[in-house]
Amino acid sequence: MHIDFAGSARSRLGIEWEIACVDRRSGELSPAAPELLAKIGATDGFPHVTNELLTNTLEIVSAPHHRVRDAVGDLSGLVERIREYAEPMGVDLISSGTHPFSQWFQQQVTPDKPRYDTLIDRTRWWGRQMMIWGVHVHVAVEDRRKVFPIIDGLLTYLPHFQALSASSPFWAGENTGYASNRALMFQQLPTAGLPPSFTDWSQYEAMVGDLRHIGVIEEVNELRWDIRPSPKWGTIEIRSFDGISTAREIGAIAALTQCLVEHLSAELDAGREVPRMQPWFVRENKWRTARYGMDAIIIQNAAGDERLVADDLGELLPALAPTADALGCAVELERVHDIVTGGASYQRQLRVAAATNGSLKAVVSSLVRELREG
Repeated sequence: MHIDFAGSARSRLGIEWEIACVDRRSGELSPAAPELLAKIGATDGFPHVTNELLTNTLEIVSAPHHRVRDAVGDLSGLVERIREYAEPMGVDLISSGTHPFSQWFQQQVTPDKPRYDTLIDRTRWWGRQMMIWGVHVHVAVEDRRKVFPIIDGLLTYLPHFQALSASSPFWAGENTGYASNRALMFQQLPTAGLPPSFTDWSQYEAMVGDLRHIGVIEEVNELRWDIRPSPKWGTIEIRSFDGISTAREIGAIAALTQCLVEHLSAELDAGREVPRMQPWFVRENKWRTARYGMDAIIIQNAAGDERLVADDLGELLPALAPTADALGCAVELERVHDIVTGGASYQRQLRVAAATNGSLKAVVSSLVRELREG
């Protein structure tokens, strides 16, 4: 099976941000997305707002940009536009990996969408459990021969992505003990989780052909891996992020992502091999940061050296500073330090709960404020 990889300007990026609608009085999830979309009206091209699996969710999508700040500007403008219609409806907006207390079985699947119907029909109970939200960052690669070496390299940084964005400590009213409960829930879907390892593009084409032949997928985008090629756009898409609570944090994490893709691409240009790790190390790192977040001790390399993820970020960011300068995202990359020092979203949510005698409604209120005020 032949899969074209679209031409795209190197390191240009786009961002997709899933936003949840909540009732202002109760803090419960609200099935307000269809009405909001009808009020906003259909939009051709980018940026735009679209629906998602559940009627409580809107996905806002930036245009492709060379600079992180421009992509984040698109997202912020769309959030303000949605809020204009949501406010009179008594609807607030939040972004986190999970909702602290709403129940999955009370949520409605977006109607008249065959791909959602197919997903739910195939996955049943696990599919209906997908009351989760995330952020996806696309970064363009100019040569498809680079795609899988860069993905292998990015997998060594998956724990950094996951720890910084972790925002799902609660599920259906319970403290799960995990920083990112979403990460482990989402991988229960049969085409989600960590990507397979490929040595070249033809292996990927063969696998997609096999899965289409036996009816597992119909389209390439049904492979919902944590990091995947996006052939239609000519990008690598990083999907391991929980819902990110503020536009400022999205900018920081998107800058880190863009810089890493560009850095790995430059290493390939220089004829150097991109470091990679054994799949079992990658899998262990994913579990550790889902469980412990910023307190995770991660595996750094194929030799099995280990380090606290926050300390590793402290060394990584200065190393990426020249790349950030070249890409025009130095300010945004520097803000990664703010997440490390001020706490990731899951840590802030846990602090709010502890300060309010375990009130998860207070946690929702804090998420509403964070999205509104940054």
